[in-house]
Amino acid sequence: MVVPRVRALMALTALLPALSACGGAVIPQGARPAAGFTPASRPEPGGVMGADARGLRRLFGEPRLDIRDPAARKLQFANGQCILDTYLYAPAAGREPVVTHVDARTGAGADMEWQACVRLLRAK
Repeated sequence: MVVPRVRALMALTALLPALSACGGAVIPQGARPAAGFTPASRPEPGGVMGADARGLRRLFGEPRLDIRDPAARKLQFANGQCILDTYLYAPAAGREPVVTHVDARTGAGADMEWQACVRLLRAK
């Protein structure tokens, strides 16, 4: 159901000022699941959306950052050409967190499509 996820995101957004004192925001303000993703969605073949942390490590290797809080986890992967931030949330209590939102940018900081960054990261 979408409503509990929205409430959780709103609660996390309210915590951002406190979290920033700990070294930076964990979840970007206004983070929402990527278009077309629902908690019941299956991971795309060989893809990022719906993948758990182990699946992301198989795709990209060890993350550059691994930030955890009680409700979410952020794994960041980079290769000099792009930076991919993946946000993992548990679809239900007691379930393994999976990717529901991604952001990507170039090495210079300009926004880019996350699928293009995934291709660059996998090209090695």
